[in-house]
Amino acid sequence: VQLQAFGGGLVQAGGSLRLSCRASGRIHYTYVMGWFRQAPAKEREFVSAIDWSGAHTEDADSVKGRFTISRDVAQNTIYLQMNSLSPEDTAIYYCAADRDAFGVVRTMAGDYESWGQGTLVTVSS
Repeated sequence: VQLQAFGGGLVQAGGSLRLSCRASGRIHYTYVMGWFRQAPAKEREFVSAIDWSGAHTEDADSVKGRFTISRDVAQNTIYLQMNSLSPEDTAIYYCAADRDAFGVVRTMAGDYESWGQGTLVTVSS
């Protein structure tokens, strides 16, 4: 499966953005789709994930209550609604697919086999 992320940009602190990630190819119900981010000079970190059935989601503590992941099965797309953004959220955001998840939401980047190209989110103070 190939992934394409878009929707990043420049936003002021306190603002909102919605990222999208469209998948080409069939997404099986056992897949888990996730968002990760990587800030300059930092390691890639887990942000949020959802199993393709939509039954389970997982969010990093740093984004709970501010970010919401969702998916549109008909559009083969996942979304990340980001509210109350802060400069600490500045990073390149990547979407990824865990093909072997069988519905179990995992948070380690190494468990995800397919990655999109990333979209830059910059939050100004």
